[in-house]
Amino acid sequence: MELEDEARTTSAIGELRPRLHPEPVVYAIVAPGFDTSTALATVREREGLTVVVEQVEAEEDGLVYEFVGAWITLAVVSALDAVGLTSSISTALAAEQIACNVVAGFHHDHLVVPWDRRHDALRILDALG
Repeated sequence: MELEDEARTTSAIGELRPRLHPEPVVYAIVAPGFDTSTALATVREREGLTVVVEQVEAEEDGLVYEFVGAWITLAVVSALDAVGLTSSISTALAAEQIACNVVAGFHHDHLVVPWDRRHDALRILDALG
Protein backbone atom coordinates (compact mmCIF):
# COMPACT_ATOMS: atom_id res chain seq x y z
CA MET A 1 0.00 0.00 0.00
CA GLU A 2 2.83 2.42 0.78
CA LEU A 3 4.36 1.90 -2.68
CA GLU A 4 1.03 2.70 -4.28
CA ASP A 5 0.73 5.97 -2.27
CA GLU A 6 4.30 6.92 -3.14
CA ALA A 7 3.71 6.26 -6.83
CA ARG A 8 0.53 8.39 -6.79
CA THR A 9 2.37 11.25 -5.05
CA THR A 10 5.34 11.05 -7.42
CA SER A 11 3.00 11.05 -10.41
CA ALA A 12 1.05 14.04 -9.06
CA ILE A 13 4.21 16.06 -8.37
CA GLY A 14 5.38 15.45 -11.92
CA GLU A 15 2.12 16.89 -13.26
CA LEU A 16 1.60 19.95 -11.03
CA ARG A 17 1.36 22.51 -13.87
CA PRO A 18 0.86 25.52 -11.57
CA ARG A 19 -1.38 28.31 -12.88
CA LEU A 20 -1.18 31.80 -11.39
CA HIS A 21 -4.40 33.74 -10.87
CA PRO A 22 -3.71 37.18 -12.39
CA GLU A 23 -4.88 39.32 -9.48
CA PRO A 24 -3.68 39.53 -5.86
CA VAL A 25 -5.98 37.91 -3.29
CA VAL A 26 -6.66 38.52 0.39
CA TYR A 27 -8.24 36.73 3.33
CA ALA A 28 -11.03 38.57 5.15
CA ILE A 29 -13.76 37.85 7.69
CA VAL A 30 -17.19 38.83 6.39
CA ALA A 31 -20.52 39.55 8.01
CA PRO A 32 -23.48 37.20 7.65
CA GLY A 33 -25.20 37.77 4.34
CA PHE A 34 -22.02 38.77 2.47
CA ASP A 35 -22.25 37.74 -1.19
CA THR A 36 -19.65 34.98 -1.57
CA SER A 37 -20.43 34.22 -5.21
CA THR A 38 -17.10 35.65 -6.43
CA ALA A 39 -14.97 34.27 -3.58
CA LEU A 40 -12.20 31.89 -4.58
CA ALA A 41 -12.69 30.05 -1.29
CA THR A 42 -14.71 30.21 1.90
CA VAL A 43 -14.07 28.66 5.28
CA ARG A 44 -16.64 28.71 8.07
CA GLU A 45 -15.06 28.93 11.52
CA ARG A 46 -16.47 29.55 14.95
CA GLU A 47 -15.18 33.15 14.74
CA GLY A 48 -16.89 33.87 11.42
CA LEU A 49 -16.81 33.26 7.69
CA THR A 50 -13.42 33.67 6.03
CA VAL A 51 -13.36 34.47 2.32
CA VAL A 52 -10.48 34.53 -0.12
CA VAL A 53 -11.26 37.23 -2.67
CA GLU A 54 -9.39 39.42 -5.10
CA GLN A 55 -7.82 42.39 -3.35
CA VAL A 56 -9.69 44.87 -5.55
CA GLU A 57 -13.02 43.30 -4.53
CA ALA A 58 -12.07 43.46 -0.84
CA GLU A 59 -11.24 47.13 -1.18
CA GLU A 60 -14.47 47.86 -3.06
CA ASP A 61 -16.43 46.12 -0.29
CA GLY A 62 -14.49 47.82 2.52
CA LEU A 63 -13.15 44.54 3.90
CA VAL A 64 -10.26 44.55 6.36
CA TYR A 65 -7.28 42.37 5.46
CA GLU A 66 -3.60 42.09 6.32
CA PHE A 67 -2.05 39.56 3.94
CA VAL A 68 -1.86 40.01 0.16
CA GLY A 69 -1.29 36.74 -1.65
CA ALA A 70 -1.06 35.05 -5.00
CA TRP A 71 -3.54 32.25 -5.77
CA ILE A 72 -1.84 29.37 -7.57
CA THR A 73 -3.92 26.47 -8.85
CA LEU A 74 -2.21 23.14 -9.37
CA ALA A 75 -3.67 21.79 -12.60
CA VAL A 76 -3.03 18.18 -11.60
CA VAL A 77 -6.18 16.41 -10.45
CA SER A 78 -5.18 15.29 -6.98
CA ALA A 79 -6.97 12.69 -4.90
CA LEU A 80 -8.21 13.92 -1.55
CA ASP A 81 -6.65 10.86 0.08
CA ALA A 82 -3.25 11.19 -1.62
CA VAL A 83 -0.37 11.08 0.86
CA GLY A 84 2.64 13.40 0.70
CA LEU A 85 1.74 15.86 -2.07
CA THR A 86 1.13 18.82 0.24
CA SER A 87 4.18 17.92 2.29
CA SER A 88 6.44 17.82 -0.76
CA ILE A 89 5.21 21.19 -1.95
CA SER A 90 5.36 22.92 1.42
CA THR A 91 8.84 21.53 2.11
CA ALA A 92 10.17 22.87 -1.20
CA LEU A 93 8.62 26.31 -0.62
CA ALA A 94 9.72 26.44 3.02
CA ALA A 95 13.31 25.75 1.97
CA GLU A 96 13.14 29.11 0.15
CA GLN A 97 11.35 30.85 3.06
CA ILE A 98 8.06 31.13 1.16
CA ALA A 99 4.93 30.92 3.29
CA CYS A 100 2.19 28.77 1.78
CA ASN A 101 -1.46 28.21 2.64
CA VAL A 102 -3.17 25.27 0.96
CA VAL A 103 -6.84 25.08 0.03
CA ALA A 104 -8.00 21.71 -1.27
CA GLY A 105 -10.85 21.65 -3.73
CA PHE A 106 -12.57 18.51 -4.98
CA HIS A 107 -10.37 18.34 -8.08
CA HIS A 108 -7.38 20.61 -7.45
CA ASP A 109 -5.18 21.99 -4.73
CA HIS A 110 -4.72 25.74 -4.54
CA LEU A 111 -1.83 27.55 -2.90
CA VAL A 112 -1.76 31.07 -1.52
CA VAL A 113 1.75 32.48 -1.29
CA PRO A 114 2.91 36.06 -0.63
CA TRP A 115 2.20 38.17 -3.70
CA ASP A 116 5.77 39.44 -3.88
CA ARG A 117 7.12 35.85 -3.92
CA ARG A 118 4.72 34.45 -6.54
CA HIS A 119 7.33 34.15 -9.30
CA ASP A 120 9.76 32.41 -6.93
CA ALA A 121 7.00 29.99 -5.92
CA LEU A 122 6.15 29.24 -9.55
CA ARG A 123 9.82 28.60 -10.34
CA ILE A 124 10.06 26.14 -7.42
CA LEU A 125 6.83 24.38 -8.36
CA ASP A 126 7.93 24.09 -11.98
CA ALA A 127 11.25 22.60 -10.80
CA LEU A 128 9.38 19.98 -8.73
CA GLY A 129 7.63 18.83 -11.91
